[in-house]
Amino acid sequence: MQITGGYLKSRRINSPKGANVRPTLSQVRESVFSILKSLMDDFDDRLFLDAFAGSGIMGFEAVSRGFKNVVFIEKDRKTFFLLKQNAEILGLNPVFYAGDTLKVLNRIDIDFDVIYIDPPYRDGYYGNVINTIHQRKLLKPDGFIVLEHLKETEIDFNVFKAVKQKIYGEKVITILNLA
Repeated sequence: MQITGGYLKSRRINSPKGANVRPTLSQVRESVFSILKSLMDDFDDRLFLDAFAGSGIMGFEAVSRGFKNVVFIEKDRKTFFLLKQNAEILGLNPVFYAGDTLKVLNRIDIDFDVIYIDPPYRDGYYGNVINTIHQRKLLKPDGFIVLEHLKETEIDFNVFKAVKQKIYGEKVITILNLA
């Protein structure tokens, strides 16, 4: 898998293997950061959370494109070590949390500019994660939540509102901010 933009463009990282793995396609990554750029103007001094990190491709894209730093959360032990290895390959020093995303979100005290949420599609995480972000005030007032989900997934946005949505086959990218 290759980083598609920024100073790390074309650098390769390793991807976890397995049936549950579905890395975000390069076209979708390009679109997400293009939309964020139009909404935020620049990424300087901003903090990105990759809440279900996997390989870390979205967080690495964020840093490559100018975000100050990225925080990764990954539950799977093997994938967590691969994620750390990928950061080492790229020469980056992000913040890592190993464990269940909801449990980690309930114990950290950081406010993010962008929170990327791409959990296992059918596990019902979206509403719980969005509620936790709101209750814990983990998103800056001018920040954005980026959701990657299936078309048929019903999601309660809580107090957040959808500001942009793009469809890629069965996948949808929905961008939220505070209403």
